[in-house]
Amino acid sequence: MNSTHRPEPQPANLHIFIVEGSRAVRERLEELIGTIAGADCAGSAGNAADAIGAIRETRPDAVILDIGLAAGNGFDVIRELHGSNPDIPIFVLSNFVIEPYRRLAAKLGAAGYFDKSTQIEQMRAVLAQRAAQHTTVKH
Repeated sequence: MNSTHRPEPQPANLHIFIVEGSRAVRERLEELIGTIAGADCAGSAGNAADAIGAIRETRPDAVILDIGLAAGNGFDVIRELHGSNPDIPIFVLSNFVIEPYRRLAAKLGAAGYFDKSTQIEQMRAVLAQRAAQHTTVKH
């Protein structure tokens, strides 16, 4: 009698993609994601065109997005992705925290908007909660 051992399905990590114009800040955000149980960095990009292509290819579970990018801007990314991939929540993390930007991001489909200088820990808490609730299993 042959028996095949199949491992129990394990919860998959919450895959988070970073879109940030500054390499140093991208690296800091990768480190931050590394501190969240059940989360990992799915990739990163510094400009809108690269971000849109990579996110469509990798299909992450969430995106951290800055408004100011090396080329293009975060609003371009939200417009493109929310139309074609509305199931991927986009969390804006930016120094541009004026109310018109917050409203526009929400109107375009952003799931949240955080001030880069004062609300990184709040954004981390939101992502940690999502990671804890993430129920997709690997096959």
